[in-house]
Amino acid sequence: MHKRISSLLVISGILLNACSTSKKIEAIKPLADYSSDKVIYDKQLSYINIPLEIGVAEIQSQTNKYLNGILYEDKNINDDNIAVKVTKEAPITIREQGGNLYIDLPLRVNGKVRYGFEKLGLSMYDTRDFYMNGTISLISAVGFKDWKLNTRTVISDIKWKESPSVQIAGKNMPVTYLINPAITVFKSIVAKKVDDAIAETLDIKPYVLEALDKLAEPFQVNQEYNTWFSVQAQELYSTRAVVANKKVKVGLGAKTYFETVVGQKPEKVSVKNIPLKSVDKIQDQFKANVAAYVTYRYAAGEIQKNLSGQKFESGKKYVSITKIDLWGKEGKMIVAADMIGSVNGTFYLVGVPVYDAVKKEVILDQVDFILDSKSKLLRTADWLAHGMIVKKIAENCRFSIANQLSDGEKAMKGYLNNYQPAKGIIVNGTLGTLSPDKIILTPNAIVAMVTANGKVNIKIEGMD
Repeated sequence: MHKRISSLLVISGILLNACSTSKKIEAIKPLADYSSDKVIYDKQLSYINIPLEIGVAEIQSQTNKYLNGILYEDKNINDDNIAVKVTKEAPITIREQGGNLYIDLPLRVNGKVRYGFEKLGLSMYDTRDFYMNGTISLISAVGFKDWKLNTRTVISDIKWKESPSVQIAGKNMPVTYLINPAITVFKSIVAKKVDDAIAETLDIKPYVLEALDKLAEPFQVNQEYNTWFSVQAQELYSTRAVVANKKVKVGLGAKTYFETVVGQKPEKVSVKNIPLKSVDKIQDQFKANVAAYVTYRYAAGEIQKNLSGQKFESGKKYVSITKIDLWGKEGKMIVAADMIGSVNGTFYLVGVPVYDAVKKEVILDQVDFILDSKSKLLRTADWLAHGMIVKKIAENCRFSIANQLSDGEKAMKGYLNNYQPAKGIIVNGTLGTLSPDKIILTPNAIVAMVTANGKVNIKIEGMD
């Protein structure tokens, strides 16, 4: 009997000792809270280049369409003894040389000349018809103003195939002295008509604003996470026109915000009332956010792999972590860690997610047990609440987003490789370095915003 009692006491002591070294603690679970990041807006200031090139052949074609038929007509013969009608006889030809446009305009002059005298109340006049063919040569200096090519055209020469004359009494009589005043008048008129033709037929404002308006339409880049991208033009710029290599080149550009929105479709920003400013040079810095999406399940699984097989020890006491869950609360990450060992239970840590650009990982910074978990550990297992154990756990709270970033980068490059948001609008560009921006916790995913630098050009086709 005595031996049986002794055996029971030994067994009871062992059980009590086991219970005292393996404590079950229940900590209060913090609730998820994504109210601060329900809708995410992230803007990057960028500059878009819209290099405009107009071929001299295109200017020639458009000018010929606009400038046709009668160029000048004076029907009144009584004021200066001449009436003339000047018409375009053949297509205009235009070439570039020395930074200017050289224009040859074939023309035909039909006219009437009156000659004679009036004396002592008697009028002795005769009227004869004449015509002549020639080519008028013009030089145009090219500028750019108010969305239009702006030319200043002057006449450099007129070459007649034959001198203007009329036949009187069987003889050809020159009438140059009579038509010279009329030629002086129509020279200035023809030069202005050429300027008007180029300006009216090559007004690029509708094309550029239409292109920017279509780019301003927000488009969804990720349906699963309801992510949108929009281009919001703030200012428009133009540089001076340069004539070279059979083209007229004008630098156009836009100062814009590239906005990424997670959670809802953003508002479209109108470009109609943005003025055009003249500048010497247009910046070409392009920035946009590449979004990498990581599910909480994936991130928790990666952290669990990091912790697998590890013991966090202090003397003879230890814990192992068997399961990890993650969620967000007010912009911070909650880590739920199921522990077994000297202490059993689920404990909750909190940290700030940041992006490690070198390793392309999301890590947790400023990791510590939340207040309730820490308070209970300090009362029953203070060794676990010490900074050294927390630091070791924090070192494993990291997960790679390299694949997700690669997917985001590929998607962004797709928008910079002959991307056509609308007919006639072609977007091309280059993507350079990626730099960390921010980590945002949404109800459905961890969103890593990484800023991409590069250059972007927009080509507008079909301006005819």
